[in-house]
Amino acid sequence: MLAPTVSELSLYPVKSCSGHQVETFALDRFGPAGDRRWMITDPDGRFLTQREYPRLALVRVAVQAGGGLHLTNGSSTCEVALPATGAVSRRVDVWGDQVQALDAGDAAAAWLSRHLDTPCRLVYMPQDSKRPVDPAFADAGQTVSFADAFPLLLISRASLDDLNSRLPQPVPMNRFRPNLVVGGCEPFAEDSWRRIRVGSVEFDVVKACQRCSIPSIDQATAERDGSINRVLASYRRFDRKILFGQNLLYSGGGRIAVGDPVTILQ
Repeated sequence: MLAPTVSELSLYPVKSCSGHQVETFALDRFGPAGDRRWMITDPDGRFLTQREYPRLALVRVAVQAGGGLHLTNGSSTCEVALPATGAVSRRVDVWGDQVQALDAGDAAAAWLSRHLDTPCRLVYMPQDSKRPVDPAFADAGQTVSFADAFPLLLISRASLDDLNSRLPQPVPMNRFRPNLVVGGCEPFAEDSWRRIRVGSVEFDVVKACQRCSIPSIDQATAERDGSINRVLASYRRFDRKILFGQNLLYSGGGRIAVGDPVTILQ
């Protein structure tokens, strides 16, 4: 009998920049602690992603003691302090949601603008900011970081293996940017799950993830390969949407770790 467990956990501190694997993370009201609390915007506050700027994949991100960032692009680096309480407040837009954020300063903006070859700003979602999850899926009061729409994305390892069996060259899981990877289940088993327990934390499996162009971007080179999405579309298209992975919601907090059992409750 298959016994699903957590095989990988990942955080993405800056929306659409590089992520990194971790052994454990805590859950707060935004999602995994430290996940997508930073975001890059244009000068008017509209969010930027790899969809328009694939070179964001090349920005390597490390979180420093105190919550600041160490950004790297090749030999170029940038140190970013966590914005202080008195930092410039900006109203930013992410998928139509208007969110209050703190600006990270001119030095970070200049460094990222040179890298992307377009004017931009780096902003941080402070602790008192509130971005509600779509009420069609969430209870009143549930909030999310700068993630696209939901606090966590889950994909099973078997689902990626199934896709890779159809590709001329296998691709790594980071093309799909999940927080939680589950091993020990059948391909696309997650599509049938409605409620799960990971360790001691219970999650609602609320919505399949509609894929954009980002899986076509090599996270190591920023080069595009449209064949990944074409293959996905050949067998994972439903109602004109390519679906791969499942979005999760939860109430309260807790902590999950690699190796935790995943129990299917519903």
